Amino acid sequence: MKKIVLSGSKRFIPKFFELEEKLKAKGYEVVVPQEFIVEMTKRDGSLLHFKQIDKDDVDAVLTVNEQKEDTPNYIGANGFAEIAFAFYKGRKVFLLNDIYPPYEEELVGWGIVPLKGDIDKIDEYL
Repeated sequence: MKKIVLSGSKRFIPKFFELEEKLKAKGYEVVVPQEFIVEMTKRDGSLLHFKQIDKDDVDAVLTVNEQKEDTPNYIGANGFAEIAFAFYKGRKVFLLNDIYPPYEEELVGWGIVPLKGDIDKIDEYL
């Protein structure tokens, strides 16, 4: 079973659980950030999530990049750090939506795959 770790901003928590359900129905093992489920400090939550991304059985990271106020495809600092770490670890990295312009050079250069809202596209890569 392929394993996908979800990443991104806490402001999109409902989307994480929606994606978890859809991906599990497709046969994937899914990891949601534990800080979304159990109360913990930002530091502890981040360290725990990086450890999840670092595990050898992780096939991919899916970053939830929804619209934040007037900003489409938003990726915050922590989400970008998770993308960079996943790239470094050799994981396939997906964006739920499109490329976030402030990080376009890095995201395109690292081969990050924008799904443009279609999670079924993950099947083509995994």
